[in-house]
Amino acid sequence: MEGYCVKCKEKKEMKDVKMTQTARGGYMGKGNCSSCGCGMCRIMSKDNAEKAVADGSAEKAY
Repeated sequence: MEGYCVKCKEKKEMKDVKMTQTARGGYMGKGNCSSCGCGMCRIMSKDNAEKAVADGSAEKAY
């Protein structure tokens, strides 16, 4: 799963992605940058979040 790394200032592949649910009911994939290791996230819809969990690219953490 890709996300935007603020430190590298470009889209990178995330590793160790955990799918969480926000306080407002949205879904967010949280992980670490594959090159620098800083935290990154990606906000997504319920359908895309469930698809990422089913594909195995993210772990369900909600």
